[in-house]
Amino acid sequence: MKDFFILYTETPWDNLNVEKLTQIRVLSLKSILKTYPVIEPSFFDDLNSKIIEYNHYMWVKSIKRIVGPKNEDYEISNWNFLWAFDNQRRIFQFLFQKVKEQGILVGLAPPELSKLFSDHGKDAILRTLSLLTNPSKMKFLLVLGAKGKSIAEEQQLFHADKNYGEKLNYLRALKDVPNIQGEWYPSFDPRCPICGSFMKEIRGYRVGFGKLICPKCGYEKKKETH
Repeated sequence: MKDFFILYTETPWDNLNVEKLTQIRVLSLKSILKTYPVIEPSFFDDLNSKIIEYNHYMWVKSIKRIVGPKNEDYEISNWNFLWAFDNQRRIFQFLFQKVKEQGILVGLAPPELSKLFSDHGKDAILRTLSLLTNPSKMKFLLVLGAKGKSIAEEQQLFHADKNYGEKLNYLRALKDVPNIQGEWYPSFDPRCPICGSFMKEIRGYRVGFGKLICPKCGYEKKKETH
């Protein structure tokens, strides 16, 4: 059974069109080699130097979502997609996941590459990576990186913000409920017969002679004792 990763990216060839994402499907290396090959840091260092030195080697932040074979969403910050075209008009597409100081080769396309890697294994991988870092043999090479948070993360944040907003609205509504008075606990003080506000006890009044006063209109009455 063949497994695939799906990449969603803004379109680098269309001024990074944010209105429409392009979907790219790559075959999982685990479907071919039963494992994900580890790529040494020297390859990525070499690639970075070529991007700085040569105009036909480029880096663009455009990835917005990575979905795995089991429909799982990944955090996109540690993923890169390499898209290259050599002088013999061959296309190369590789999906890498960065883990600590190394990169994991996770997916590839087109199908011809999967057959090459399946037939020749590690040797084919090394020869291909060597080709990709040879500017004289490449028509262009584009590396896509993550742009902001993934769509999945943004949706989670939206739901979280929405839930918080609903909770906040609920709390605000509580403040308008009679008997709450903007506090968390209801008041059982008697109401003023004149204006309807809650009566407050006069502090410091003589012991045994309780007295209530309305803070709004000033009405006073003796406090009932039981």
